[in-house]
Amino acid sequence: MRKNPIGTTARVVGVLVALGLAVFPLYWMFVTSLTSDHNLFGNHVQLLPDLSRIGVYAHALVSQDVVRWLRNSLIIAAGTCLLSIGLAVPVGYALSRFSFRGKGSVALGLFLTQMLPEALLVVPLFAFFRTLGLIDSLPGLILADTAFVLPIVAFILKGAIDGIPRELEEAARVDGCRPLDVLTRINLPLIAPSVAAGAVIAFFSGWNEYVFAVTFVSDPSKQPASVGVASFIGELSTPTQTLMAVALMYTLPAVVFYLIAQRHVVAGMTAGGVKG
Repeated sequence: MRKNPIGTTARVVGVLVALGLAVFPLYWMFVTSLTSDHNLFGNHVQLLPDLSRIGVYAHALVSQDVVRWLRNSLIIAAGTCLLSIGLAVPVGYALSRFSFRGKGSVALGLFLTQMLPEALLVVPLFAFFRTLGLIDSLPGLILADTAFVLPIVAFILKGAIDGIPRELEEAARVDGCRPLDVLTRINLPLIAPSVAAGAVIAFFSGWNEYVFAVTFVSDPSKQPASVGVASFIGELSTPTQTLMAVALMYTLPAVVFYLIAQRHVVAGMTAGGVKG
């Protein structure tokens, strides 16, 4: 069958336009971080970066706690990811494979948690965490983020487990596997793409943490990068170049992580929609 060159060209152009729209915000942050105040507030738009001002990145790293902010964000994101997956796997398996009293209520309760905004729960959570001694601590932020992202990850994994034929589990039980062995040796390898998708969602939930961090953490050494970036916005002035430089350093690790894991995200989000 002869290929249509016009159609191929249109698809290539469409991909390039979409790629340009996705990359342009990062490029504009880079250009802005290297633009002088004169050009930044002048009449002409500077479209190319002034590489002679690249020292703004070194200055931001030296004068600000960027490395500490990024480290805290990484700890929160990784902790949220690991804890969410560790809890969501048995929850998703129980909702998919077991029948018990109140199962529908549990599922409905998990859904209803997504209707409550974080801002609504900040005050009661603050009082509860203060009682537990979790204020000004990274574990407290990890627990708060996990509570919000766990239902999403659990239902993603439930949908994936629903697509696994029960005959595989029955055959494993005949061979002497216990329920835990069935979950770890049979189901987990089959739902690995969905686990990866849930891990990515949980990671970004922790990486983008702001509401709980700005409320629960007053110690500057425990603040994540999201709060650190927001701290540059002042009442009288804002160091735009430094702000953009730090924001770019905060954004790039998340973009790189997503590019590495995006194929697992696509596979995992669609895996639960096909019945085995």
